[in-house]
Amino acid sequence: MDTVLRALVIYLVLMLLMRAAGKRTLANVTTFDLVLLLVISEATQQALLGDDFSLTTAALVITTLIGADRLADYLGFRFPAFDRITDSVPVVVLENGRVLRHRTDRLHITESDILQAARQSQGLERLDQIAYAVLEKSGGITVVPRRG
Repeated sequence: MDTVLRALVIYLVLMLLMRAAGKRTLANVTTFDLVLLLVISEATQQALLGDDFSLTTAALVITTLIGADRLADYLGFRFPAFDRITDSVPVVVLENGRVLRHRTDRLHITESDILQAARQSQGLERLDQIAYAVLEKSGGITVVPRRG
């Protein structure tokens, strides 16, 4: 039972930390982010398994973590408020060619991030060519071009 409780606590801590880190962190993984992820995984492994490195304990931890993740997915699907807390919602960051500064500043998104997404997805070169830019739950930016 101790192993299951450890796994659930670690799952909750990691979920809260990743949520606090923001959407853009997950969308733009750098070499440093990868190294940090590896260090976090090693520290997490130590906390999860303690001194018991048996296959049974590892299987129990993995099963608990996957179960907790599936439960969080279900709760997010069943209760939209839970989904907003754990997974966020899409946010409009540009409207009719005008950057919504209060949102971009809070989300640490720059005009160049929006323009890069516009070039990659729509071939657009200027902000005034964009009707809407939306920071999605996944951390990517969706660009809707202006008509006409």
